Amino acid sequence: MTLQQLRYVTAIAETGTLSEAARRFYIAQPSLTASLRELEEELGLTIFRRTNRGAVLTPEGEEFLGYARQVLAQMDLMEEKYLGAAPVKHQFCVSTQHYSFAVEAFVELLREYGGPEYDFRIRETQTYELIEDVALLRSEVGVLYLNKDNETVLRKVIREHDLQFTPLFTAKPHVFVSASSPLAAKPAVTLDDLAPYPRLSYEQGEHNAFYFSEEILSTRDSKKDILVSDRATLFNLLIGLNGYTICSGVISESLNGPNIVAVPLLVDDAMQIGYLTHKQVQPGLFGKRYIEILQKHTAQ
Repeated sequence: MTLQQLRYVTAIAETGTLSEAARRFYIAQPSLTASLRELEEELGLTIFRRTNRGAVLTPEGEEFLGYARQVLAQMDLMEEKYLGAAPVKHQFCVSTQHYSFAVEAFVELLREYGGPEYDFRIRETQTYELIEDVALLRSEVGVLYLNKDNETVLRKVIREHDLQFTPLFTAKPHVFVSASSPLAAKPAVTLDDLAPYPRLSYEQGEHNAFYFSEEILSTRDSKKDILVSDRATLFNLLIGLNGYTICSGVISESLNGPNIVAVPLLVDDAMQIGYLTHKQVQPGLFGKRYIEILQKHTAQ
């Protein structure tokens, strides 16, 4: 197994075809195909499945691609630092539930390390996809919460994906509401106070069991339920419909503006918010620094 073979694998995954990947490296397609076949035979696995539409990663290939990207990213950084190589296009990806502090940490990381070229990605995504992203090394870090209702199941899923959860902080439940909502004037609200208002939640796709929900108390009955897929839509509906969403209470006015406020929710519960990493692969330079920034932001 060589670094060049790892580069071939990442190029095929990015382009979707062996012919396009071969053009990227200015080599004949049969040469690339032969190199890929040698690698697959050496490893004893099939990385790509050939179809009429191109090369598709197998499940084993997806896992291998994650490791290959980690190795190549570290090699690029070493060559840049120690061999005086030209600056590379830095790459990093984090997956997270919908938390403004995770975005703030991402912004700070980019300001430190973005450089003249970069490919940094933040995925505010569904809970199960977040776990899969880190398991398959599509993302180096994942940010999510555990509480008394979801912890048993999620810790089992986390173990099955060979991941580890590290706590950042514990948050008491709040609700996000519009600054103009009648609820915003209250020092704290009860579940009975929320009953007349629309409840907004993030949809979880096919993995919609309550323990994948981003909101605690998701099994509680509500006469008015609205599911959304992104934070901007949720905040717009909070303002437009006087709705609410149950949350950690951590909000960034610099990112989200002054129109959304957090009000304490009087329930006996808590959210342990933390981050996921892969047990078998240490985070790289950017992953480690992102975690440090997360810790700094959440400590404040």
